[in-house]
Amino acid sequence: MSGQAASYYNQGPAQPQPQPNFDNRGYQPDQQYYQQPNAQPASYPQPTYQEPNYQPSNNQQPAFQQPTAEPKPGPQYQQNVPDGKYSFDQAFKIEKPKWNDVWAGLLLIAVFLGYVAVSGITIHKYARNKGFNGGGIYDSRNDFSLDTNTLVLFIFVLVVAFVLSGLYFMGARYFTKSFIWATGILNIVFAFATGIYYIARKQYGGGIAFLLFGVFATVCFISWIPRIPFTAFMLQTSMDVARGYGNIFLVSALGGIVTVAFAAWFSVTLVSVYVAYEPDPTGTNPACQNGGCSRAKVIGLVVYVTFAMYWFSEWIKNTVHTTIAGVYGAWYFWSKSAGGMPKGSTRGAFRRATTYSFGSISLGSLIIAFIQMLRQACSVAQRQGASQGNLMGSIFFWVLGCFISLLNWLVTLFNRYAFCHIALYGKAYIPAAKDTWTMMRDRGIDALVQDCLIGPVLTMGSTFIGYVCALLAYLYLQFTRPEYNRDGNFTAVIMAFAFLIGLQVCQVFLTPVSSGVETIFVAMGWDPQVMINDHPEIYYKLVQLYPRVQQAIHA
Repeated sequence: MSGQAASYYNQGPAQPQPQPNFDNRGYQPDQQYYQQPNAQPASYPQPTYQEPNYQPSNNQQPAFQQPTAEPKPGPQYQQNVPDGKYSFDQAFKIEKPKWNDVWAGLLLIAVFLGYVAVSGITIHKYARNKGFNGGGIYDSRNDFSLDTNTLVLFIFVLVVAFVLSGLYFMGARYFTKSFIWATGILNIVFAFATGIYYIARKQYGGGIAFLLFGVFATVCFISWIPRIPFTAFMLQTSMDVARGYGNIFLVSALGGIVTVAFAAWFSVTLVSVYVAYEPDPTGTNPACQNGGCSRAKVIGLVVYVTFAMYWFSEWIKNTVHTTIAGVYGAWYFWSKSAGGMPKGSTRGAFRRATTYSFGSISLGSLIIAFIQMLRQACSVAQRQGASQGNLMGSIFFWVLGCFISLLNWLVTLFNRYAFCHIALYGKAYIPAAKDTWTMMRDRGIDALVQDCLIGPVLTMGSTFIGYVCALLAYLYLQFTRPEYNRDGNFTAVIMAFAFLIGLQVCQVFLTPVSSGVETIFVAMGWDPQVMINDHPEIYYKLVQLYPRVQQAIHA
């Protein structure tokens, strides 16, 4: 680390300064974090700050008022690192390592084991009656439920989601500013084109819903334009760091592959549930010859496996995010230190995410999974209303789905910044979330978060790929015309699951893009002086593009 920042880490010849501390109310900064850099731009006046917990030394008087009430002392979060090489656990030491939110981790394991049991039973029934359900697109004798035709569709959806997500990630990596513009424009064009196509096909409910989405996307994109340079720079910074540490891309690729494999497993399980338990009025379903089939059982199992899929895929995504956040945190605090980056940062962050923080990540993922289940239900209801010509019902569920999507975005944003704290300090989920957001609000980092478009851009990009997958499913059903869907009863369900697969796969692929920016913001809140001293080129570029950053990280 540079000599200027050595005082914070208790290294080098400089005298150590008071360490930052956190308590249950949030971050309590020290005077050193309010010092402006030596070369301050002349156009930005020095603000006056108040310090809640400062004791002057060397007979120097503070330039701010001393509060009358002393804050309650809290636990110290310090990087006590020995000279020379050190590990991730030494750089970000947990005073008393312990397993956090154990109940949530055990519940995730139990749900996953239940999913394995349901999948095993239903896939066995599907394999035993494969001749009845066909071996390809057109040879099925099943005329009442999903069959091999649907399974082939989901394979196409997985391939399209994988390829488009990879291309989208490469665009973010190599064409940062163009990537942001392309995301906004593609969403607008796709929304209007899809709406017009649905109306031409006399699917008025879906057509009007997509046209409304196009108007909403247009308004959002216009509001983005002044903030694109700031967002592009943060995205470029995140990608530059990732290029220097190739393990970040490796973790992302492995997470994407695991997600695609799990989505393929889910697709087979979903089809198998319908094959195994969907009742046939004519009694021709060989899987139901011994009884046990009912529509209620199908609905219950579909809800269960879908919830398990949401929860487990969210856990994969958040584990990838927490691992990558640990690497970015190590870069921010230690890349300029005498010993360099902690040894095995990626392995150390991944080990912590899958051991002590396993329950905390499971808890945060559970909250998102529940909200996404509600959004999925609204999506199915909206498409069913559109297919049945129920215009008002389709618009109602579309509007309701928009509100749920907004809630999902807010909770996801809350989660991801909390996971940055968990990645570095291994705290339980709820205390980490409270401390992180209190610190960000006190520091003013929440202003940077609101003005940075990384989250909305990636959400819009993932949604775009989800809609492409849903459109592929719709076109596939129109061209192949499977007998089980002759009345269009399964169109809404299949499109909803195609959208889900595309969305989840893309979100995992794009995790490192947003993880870097989010970790940098959180680390700036914990110690902005490291940004000023150790990464001055980033700081002064931020000042140029976003002048409020001078006040934001000290407010």
